[in-house]
Amino acid sequence: MGRVTERRRVLRIRDGAVSTRPDTLVAEEPLEIRLNGKPLAITMRTPGDDFALAAGFLVSEGVVGRAADVANIVYCAGATEDGSNTYNVVDVQLAPGVPLPDITLERNVYTTSSCGLCGKASLDAVRTTTRWPIADTPPVRVTPELLAVLPDRLRAAQRVFDRTGGLHAAGLFSPDGELLDLREDVGRHNAVDKLIGRGLQSGQLPLSRSILLVSGRASFELAQKAVMAGIPVLAAVSAPSSLAVDLAAETGLTLVGFLRGGSMNVYAGEQRLDLRARATAGAGT
Repeated sequence: MGRVTERRRVLRIRDGAVSTRPDTLVAEEPLEIRLNGKPLAITMRTPGDDFALAAGFLVSEGVVGRAADVANIVYCAGATEDGSNTYNVVDVQLAPGVPLPDITLERNVYTTSSCGLCGKASLDAVRTTTRWPIADTPPVRVTPELLAVLPDRLRAAQRVFDRTGGLHAAGLFSPDGELLDLREDVGRHNAVDKLIGRGLQSGQLPLSRSILLVSGRASFELAQKAVMAGIPVLAAVSAPSSLAVDLAAETGLTLVGFLRGGSMNVYAGEQRLDLRARATAGAGT
């Protein structure tokens, strides 16, 4: 198994004083995901939870939706000249009867640690292929006060970030603000896939009674992953993209950006925010 962190020598300069010291860095390595033995995708990720990452990626692409859809996930041996296992190639075997998707590595299904595939065709595909339309899920109501405390709870649980300062985080919270799960990765979309994959493996999909919080911006890809997993609320500490807002508006996803302290912007799905307490307070002034 690959290491989450690595040590490197650095030249440190502080107020004119120069010294050398070891520094802890987050590891970044490629992961090739194969489907029934054929190459499907490559992503740059932080090693760890690789099976969950692969499973979550397949949920995001609409390939699987239940734990029973996956027969097995294994690391592929023989990835080096001596036949040893590098733990950088995983093969997902689908259960009998689960159709193979019309996507292969030859069609350039390649993701980096920072971006994914965007476009109007992608937006239309997400809206029409999600297994759990968010509008049909049980109602989830959240208050601005609850959302405001989530970034601090996420940050307090980021153990690897404390050592490296170089990881994105994705946290899954209950409607009451309880941290249900947290994953860290050099790629924000990988962290989300790891969360969703763990939900698939434990039979918890759709994640219709949860709030997804990400430590960076809310890209189209992250909104896509939330919708495909049935997550009704996506919050980010930074800005959303225009296409993420478009997707949220079309699918009913509640999208919150610039979540910092008691300040936030709600870009779509404001019907899930409980503003009664604030309305009452404002009426009394």
